[in-house]
Amino acid sequence: MITETREGGGAMEEFAQSLRRKGLRSTSQRRAVLAALQGFPHSTASEIEARIGAAPAGASSGMSRQGLYNVLDDLTGAQLIRAIEPAGSPARYELRVGDNHHHLACRSCGAITDVDCAVGAAPCLDPVSDQGFFIDEAEITWWGLCARCRPDTP
Repeated sequence: MITETREGGGAMEEFAQSLRRKGLRSTSQRRAVLAALQGFPHSTASEIEARIGAAPAGASSGMSRQGLYNVLDDLTGAQLIRAIEPAGSPARYELRVGDNHHHLACRSCGAITDVDCAVGAAPCLDPVSDQGFFIDEAEITWWGLCARCRPDTP
């Protein structure tokens, strides 16, 4: 069941304004997804669903899995959230949009963290040839072991 609490009221109003600025209706489902991502970057759809609660079978409240994917698609299309798709992993979603950052992914535990580009404007990598494309985004994921999973080396 999707609920909005008083302590989250300020954030919910900001979410509502952001939705309206992008030409989207401010629905409880859209606000719930945005709230579920606040403080939990790089969440999968399943993690978001667990935070907002799935719709009980036959219930008119809550959000179905398909409804969640529709909301994620709407929010991504409006550039209110960003979808990242690390190879071999489910899509992950974050509120951090419109800046020049990429991601580090741990091969062992699956942790994902943001990493800012060292230099330049987005995209920070220039291909040898653009093959006639107008390139407006680069999605980079560096893979390795996080500090917690990395074996100590002398």
